[in-house]
Amino acid sequence: MIMADAADHAHMAHALQLAARGLYSTDPNPRVGCVLVRDGAIVGEGWHCRAGHPHAEALALRQAGERARGATAYVTLEPCCHHGRTPPCSDALIAAGITRVVAAMTDPNPRVAGQGLVQLRQHGIAVESGLLQAQAARLNPGFIRRMSEGRPWVRCKLAMSLDGRTALGNGASQWITGEAARADVQRWRARSSAVMTGIGTLLADDPLLTVRFGPAAWGEQGCGGEVRQPLRVVIDSRLRTPAHARLLTAPGATMIFAAAQNAMAARRLAEAGAVVDYAPAPDGRVDLGAVLGRLAARGINEVWVEGGAALSGALLRAALVDELVIYMAPLLMGNAARGLVELPAFAALAECITLRLVDLRAVGEDWRIIAAVAPQPLQ
Repeated sequence: MIMADAADHAHMAHALQLAARGLYSTDPNPRVGCVLVRDGAIVGEGWHCRAGHPHAEALALRQAGERARGATAYVTLEPCCHHGRTPPCSDALIAAGITRVVAAMTDPNPRVAGQGLVQLRQHGIAVESGLLQAQAARLNPGFIRRMSEGRPWVRCKLAMSLDGRTALGNGASQWITGEAARADVQRWRARSSAVMTGIGTLLADDPLLTVRFGPAAWGEQGCGGEVRQPLRVVIDSRLRTPAHARLLTAPGATMIFAAAQNAMAARRLAEAGAVVDYAPAPDGRVDLGAVLGRLAARGINEVWVEGGAALSGALLRAALVDELVIYMAPLLMGNAARGLVELPAFAALAECITLRLVDLRAVGEDWRIIAAVAPQPLQ
């Protein structure tokens, strides 16, 4: 049970703000912030920037120096207690003489899973956990899902008119939304581990699926250095991806998941730089659940889906979507225009997919709706 006062809440809120600075860079690691407080004053703070770089606790301890002795550490995620690319943070906190640790949540990584907090208690440190836990979980939904369930967090991006259409009957769709909405999409791409599309969208639009600018362009504080490019994932049952597709020439890696073996096409795509994998489902299509499992095994935390109605509908039907991010433009496209997602005809309202509104806001001239696909335990 946590016994937190107003100061505890304020310091943990500050630690969460620090953790958010790693939103676009820490992958596949979680976003973590740490604040060290002694006699009511902050003596050190830090946030994890990139995998392989020092953890938040180590940076805060480095800044505090000897002032860390007797201090309270506010950490947005349980300190690690295992050797990875960096030494255990629990050992560092113990050696520095920290007397109290307040963690927002336990680490879902099975290599930690409460053991870090146990180790701290065994060394006489007062430990509390659960302060602003929901806010901390929202920073790392993909890391939590991957560690606890073996699959990434999946967001489907959709752009539509006020009458729920995504393209004219002739396929024309660029651009339904305005520049502000398209810049917002870049933010979502940048925080994601992978961007997924389907072969229909690839053949129709030949997208790059890259992050074309970084946090500095959005007025946000990032990690510095080059923009991290998410893995590009193409769902292509019959390996129809052209070897000259633009996404194969862009910075970063591309994976193509197919259902049917095609050695000649696979060789051609491999020569163009793609990694080809097979995940056949009994119906001859790609097994999307298997794809997500394999992506999780590669350290993919969050998947951003920019596909058409077919891929989005298939993911929804398979109950593999966690959130929909829908941009709604102020125009009407008419009955002949294409619909939002491909779903079966429902006979009763009880059969419909239930959504829960998470956020609604204006983005330039458009509206952005974030809707959770029930059930949604992390919101």
